Amino acid sequence: MQYKSQAVAKPYFIAAIGLFVGQIVFGLIMGLQYVIGDFLFPALPFNVARMVHTNLLIVWLLFGFMGAAYYMVPEESETELFSPKLALAMFWIFLVAGALTIVGYLFVPYATLAQMTGNDILGTMGREFLEQPLITKVGIVVVALAFLFNISMTMLKGRKTAISMVLLLGLWGLAIFFLFSFYNPHNLVKDKYYWWWVVHLWVEGVWELILGALLAFVLIKVTGVDREVIEKWLYVIITLTLVTGIIGTGHHYYWIGAPEYWQWWGSVFSALEPIPFFAMTVFAFNMVNRRRREHPNRAATLWALGTGVMSFLGAGVWGFLHTLAPVNYYTHGSQITAAHGHMAFYGAYVMVVLTIISYAMPILRGRAANSNKAQVLEMWSFWLMTIAMVFITLFLTAAGILQVWLQRVSTTPLGFMATQEQVSLFYWMREWAGVAFFIGLVVYIASFFVNGEGEGQAATR
Repeated sequence: MQYKSQAVAKPYFIAAIGLFVGQIVFGLIMGLQYVIGDFLFPALPFNVARMVHTNLLIVWLLFGFMGAAYYMVPEESETELFSPKLALAMFWIFLVAGALTIVGYLFVPYATLAQMTGNDILGTMGREFLEQPLITKVGIVVVALAFLFNISMTMLKGRKTAISMVLLLGLWGLAIFFLFSFYNPHNLVKDKYYWWWVVHLWVEGVWELILGALLAFVLIKVTGVDREVIEKWLYVIITLTLVTGIIGTGHHYYWIGAPEYWQWWGSVFSALEPIPFFAMTVFAFNMVNRRRREHPNRAATLWALGTGVMSFLGAGVWGFLHTLAPVNYYTHGSQITAAHGHMAFYGAYVMVVLTIISYAMPILRGRAANSNKAQVLEMWSFWLMTIAMVFITLFLTAAGILQVWLQRVSTTPLGFMATQEQVSLFYWMREWAGVAFFIGLVVYIASFFVNGEGEGQAATR
């Protein structure tokens, strides 16, 4: 570890993994509720489990992004963090606020929670992914502003690199677009229109800048390839990302009452969205093939390569499968959407956070890499989680295709619940794949507690 203040990343990474475990546990509960409708009812209704599952996903990824920034920026800027104390204070505020919000979801009826937290003053609750109470949303903004102030001041007093600038642009974009979560118009068309300005422009816009910066940073460290080469690739990728992602928001406007021209704009630019993900895959493999040194952390290299491949498959290929308007007319809101969402989030964002944790945590603990025994275990976790996610995606895709046929295409269409019963076999298969994924996550965590040869290696750049 080059700079003492990088140590503030450690609690962020630990919290991220802890919340990740919670997210998967609630995902498994939901999977059972798909096939055993009254499982844990009324103690934990499906809508509450789903809300916790998706909110934990967002929060743990934000913890991961913040930890990554606190680790990367001092090293990229060649200076200590502006205020480590502020970073730690915001960590505890964010963690406690997030925990209290989840407790509220689980033990307080949602309407009562809305009343208790000032939703009648400014109504922001009730929308998917943005269910957080008003006071939680305000807290997120405060934490984000303090975080961005800390990171920005660190960069201003130190070296400016392309990687840190792209990361900062993505982080500022994340904070700015979240402000649309406070705008909740009564008109349903406007509501969905601006709702996508948070959700889509996060995951298919500014978050991709964060993804590109994190991947570029790790690849520089583990390959030794010249920074100039990696930065040129990064410029190309973020340009493609912004051009296709921003206008590609239109693929969410097909059926919400927006003008008809969005069917053309959305289809054309969404069809181009796989290109930056393919470029990211080529970028990762190209840099590893051109490496000038063999870094001892082979597990982090594997995660970096996996990020490129899985993000291309999940966000690119599975996104393209149902993004064209004539196809989306039938597939919209089906399990095909769920298949795309699962693999895209895992490939693009879960894996890149695990990549930076895999690279940085050994260094934060005083060594260049974990022992060979620990890395072998970690690589087993990589394959368990990745293969399990592939099967989750395939089973949900099969369920979605059958759902579309039985419910929307057939000359004698079935009702929603009758269709769900017909595809329940795929839900059971998805659940078992989810169990395998959870085992992989446990193995990943266990790998950090394995001792062996190499534990005493000094941390390197």
